[in-house]
Amino acid sequence: MRPARAPIRIIRFFQRPRVFDTTLVIVLSVPAVIGLAAVLLMGQAVTAWGAASYLAGMACLLVRRTRPVLVMALVAAIDATALATGVSQSINVPAAVALYSIGRFTNGRRTVAATLAAFTAYATVLELARPATGGWVVALFSVGVPVGLGQLVRLRAELNERGRREIAEAAVRAERRRIARELHDVVAHHITVINALVGGARATLPPELTAGREALESAEQTARQAMSEMRRLLDVLRADSDEGPDAATGVGADRLPALVREAGNAGLPASLTVTGEPVELPAAVDHAVYRIVQEALTNTRKHAVSARASVRLAYEPAAVEVEVVDDGLAKDGGPPGFGLGGMAERVALCGGHLSTGPRPEGGFRVHARLPLEQP
Repeated sequence: MRPARAPIRIIRFFQRPRVFDTTLVIVLSVPAVIGLAAVLLMGQAVTAWGAASYLAGMACLLVRRTRPVLVMALVAAIDATALATGVSQSINVPAAVALYSIGRFTNGRRTVAATLAAFTAYATVLELARPATGGWVVALFSVGVPVGLGQLVRLRAELNERGRREIAEAAVRAERRRIARELHDVVAHHITVINALVGGARATLPPELTAGREALESAEQTARQAMSEMRRLLDVLRADSDEGPDAATGVGADRLPALVREAGNAGLPASLTVTGEPVELPAAVDHAVYRIVQEALTNTRKHAVSARASVRLAYEPAAVEVEVVDDGLAKDGGPPGFGLGGMAERVALCGGHLSTGPRPEGGFRVHARLPLEQP
C-alpha cells in the first residue's frame, strides 16, 4: 500500500499553489540560465540581455496568484522594453503566463481593464517596433488567448466548486429531513403513549387523591407541550430536498409484534396478521413498514375514540403490503400533523403506493404497497 501512496503524495505536494508556482519558475528558468551563461562566455551582449529580461519576468511569476495585476504590469513593462530595444523579437513565456493568471485569478472589471491595458501596451510597442507586421493583430492573439484560457479554467473551477457546495448542502438538507422524520416517528409515538398511560392512570385515581390527580394532569399538560414544541422544531428541520431512502435504524417488520403489544398496553386494542412467506426486506422498505404501522397506530390513539386497530402484513413475490385499519370515531379539532405526509414520503422514496382515508363502514384505513426492488 505504501509504494502506491507515494506517487499520490508527491502529486498532492506539487499541487500546492506555492510549490507549483516555484517549480514552474525553476523549470522554465533553467534553460534561460544555461543559455545566459553560454552567451556571456561567447560575448553576445544582446542575447544575454534577452535572457536576463526573460529571467526577470519569470521571477515576477512567484506571486502571480496573489498579485496578478501587479505581476502583469511588471512583466509587460519588462517585455515591452525588450521589444522596443530589439533585445526580444516576440512576447515571452512569462508574459503569456502572467496574462493567463489575469484571466484565472481576477474577474469582472479588473480582468477587462487589465486585458485592455496589456493589449494597448503590446499593440503600441509592436506597431512602433515592427509596423509592417501588423503588431496589433499579434498583440490581440497574444493577449486574448492566454486571458481567455485563464477565464475558462476559472469558470470551470467555480462550477466544480458550486457543484460540490450544492452536493454538501443537499446532504445537509437530506440529513435534516431524515432527523425530522425520525423525531416525529420515535418521539411523537412515545410521547403519545406516555400521555395515554398518564391519562388512564389519572382516570383510575379515587377522587380524594387530589395531589396525585394534579400531578398526573401536570404530566399530561407537559406531554402536550412537548408535542407542540416538537412540531415547531419539525417546522425548522423539514426543508424541501430530494433524497434517497434512509437506511433502517434498528427497526423493521420483525418489531411489529412488540409494537402492537405496546399499543395495547397504551389503551389501543390491536391485532397483527401476517400472510405469505416472510422474506428479508430491503433496509429502506423494512424501515418504512415499521414506521407506517407505528404512525398509523399513533394517529389512531390521537384522533379516534373507542377504536380497535388491525394490522395486516402481506408478503408477495415482488412486493410487500401493509394495512392498518381501525373502527373508531374521529375526534374533532386538533392541529394537523406530519404523520400522513411522512408516510407518503417514505412510500414514494421506496417506489411504492400509499392510500389513506376514512372507511365507508367507519374508522380509518392506511394501505401501502412497497416493491421489493426499486422500479
